[in-house]
Amino acid sequence: MYYNTAIAYLLWALGGFGALGFHRFYLRKIPTGLLWLCTGGLGMVGSIYDFFTLSGQVREANIRAGYREALDMPRERVVIRERYVEPSQDRAHAKESIEKVILRTAKKNGGLVTPGEIAIESDYDSEAARSALEKLAAKGFCEMRVRPSGVIVYRFPEFAAGDEGFEPGM
Repeated sequence: MYYNTAIAYLLWALGGFGALGFHRFYLRKIPTGLLWLCTGGLGMVGSIYDFFTLSGQVREANIRAGYREALDMPRERVVIRERYVEPSQDRAHAKESIEKVILRTAKKNGGLVTPGEIAIESDYDSEAARSALEKLAAKGFCEMRVRPSGVIVYRFPEFAAGDEGFEPGM
């Protein structure tokens, strides 16, 4: 449903020059329509304000109607956020790639990482981290090593300091 400015002004005039809030009900501004109805358009101050801003209100109502139609959702569930977000802020909320998390963690830990450490450092679970580490090992970017305790550790040579603490030949 799209709204017409002429109809909104007609309802404004027929509703006691805005005092009864008919134009607000038409634009689906039900809470303020009730307020206008109970207070006489906020003592006519709100009615006068609406006279000067009604075309903009109709335009906004049409935008909201377009969003509802595009989303094909019930009107009660649509929440429209019309706030500009700086691109740098938007990127900060983007999920970091698992490879970047792995490399950052490897550098921080002297070239050694485990799937558990990747899971702690990121939003990825340990299974996704293990799978990503195995793929990197298959491509030759890192080596699988076994600690005497049996824990599998992935070693990135470019960040590694030495070979201590591993079983030989692995």
